[in-house]
Amino acid sequence: MLKDIGSMFEEELKEEMASLGEPAYRAGQIYKWLQSGIKSFDEMTNISKKLREKLVENYYISFASIEKKLISAYDDTRKYLLSFPDGEAVESVLMKYHHGYTSCISTQVGCKMGCTFCATGKSGFSRNLTASEMLSQLRAEQEDANIRISNIVLMGMGEPLDNYENVLRFLRLVSSEKGMNIGMRHISLSTCGVVPRIYDLAAEKLQLTLSVSLHAPNDQIRSRTMPINRKYGIDELLRACRYYIEQTGRRISFEYAMIDGVNDSDACAAELASRLREMICHVNLIPVNTVGGTGYKKSRMDRIKSFISVLEKAGITATVRRTLGSDINASCGQLKRAYKKEEKTE
Repeated sequence: MLKDIGSMFEEELKEEMASLGEPAYRAGQIYKWLQSGIKSFDEMTNISKKLREKLVENYYISFASIEKKLISAYDDTRKYLLSFPDGEAVESVLMKYHHGYTSCISTQVGCKMGCTFCATGKSGFSRNLTASEMLSQLRAEQEDANIRISNIVLMGMGEPLDNYENVLRFLRLVSSEKGMNIGMRHISLSTCGVVPRIYDLAAEKLQLTLSVSLHAPNDQIRSRTMPINRKYGIDELLRACRYYIEQTGRRISFEYAMIDGVNDSDACAAELASRLREMICHVNLIPVNTVGGTGYKKSRMDRIKSFISVLEKAGITATVRRTLGSDINASCGQLKRAYKKEEKTE
């Protein structure tokens, strides 16, 4: 079985070279080529043909191909449908801010979590992505747009903490000085609340930003919209969040999708404020995206403003997420669903 060479650390490559009877310095050469984004061993021009043949026999290089690209007429946001050699596809979004370019990438093909307001979950779950497949999304975007990505958000398709080991490997590779060298403070990881893994992540002390998809002030509403809450209730989740803050000193961002008539009342805001009191946190309000079959509608702006007012009076910082790529459905899951429908009709 071929090994995923692009997901290996340089030290692991040294061990692989030793197993092939090659000197250790070859690992550094190969690692440098892999970080440059090559798609074939033949591109390693300073490696002998004999060694390249050994590499072909034992390893493979992951890369992402652009199947479809949408560019917003409003703000130059780019949404990509990217495919891998096995035929699976994921979405990523490249966003331009005043401080640089941010990429929102996927960590799984599909998702198991089943959140009722999310388009990704409606396509089911296929498999986890490897670290190299996560890296390849960034490289495909950079090559296509001819830019350098400075910030990463793991908030695309999938639940990052459900693919913990691969995500952790990706984080270490992408932040490596010999790699893309994107510091942890420029990386955000979003989770719907896989509590045991929040404790594991806290122990790593990576200094990234943890974003928790809360979306409700109590178990009754959250269990109805997010099935994971039936396993890890809000009290248990917030205990883990407090522990994460204590261990890392990092502020947590709570994502809150504003759904008309479901979770956007002043009473919901007051209950949310009560639960988050004295936490080092920020609430990011997100007008819910329209996803077919859910019946959900985004909250009115006056309702959102009232919700913010209640939170701020309680000392909770809250903002409304800036909408980018609104004309191209820049939230993840919808482009792939349309792509799958096209495949079935061909």
